[in-house]
Parts: sequence; C-alpha cells; structure tokens
Amino acid sequence: MRITIDKDVCIGSGQCALTAPSVFNQDDDGFSALLPGREDGGSDPLVREAARACPVQAIEVTQD
Repeated sequence: MRITIDKDVCIGSGQCALTAPSVFNQDDDGFSALLPGREDGGSDPLVREAARACPVQAIEVTQD
C-alpha cells in the first residue's frame, strides 16, 4: 500500500497520529507526517482507519 498526505489540505487535527501512531506523527508545524520508513504503511491495520478519521480527507491510501 502507498500513503499520500496532501499537506495543502491537512489542518493538523492529529487524528491520524492518534489512530495509527506507529505510522503517523505530526511535524514541527503540527501537520501530519509519516514516520521514517513507514511510507508504505507496513502491515499496520489502522492505516486505513486513520485515513477515514481525517476530518479533511488529507490522507490517501492506495494499493501498489
């Protein structure tokens, strides 16, 4: 799977980091960021739930 975060849409609510903390974090400006090496989401089952939890739908999860 591939995870894309639209930084122009992200409002920094932090729902992704709360839902899937092993994949998402917040950067120094408070916006969503992927943890290093987690660009593919690994096998974390909460990645899709984190994308759904985003209030502005800034996270896209696609299959490779």
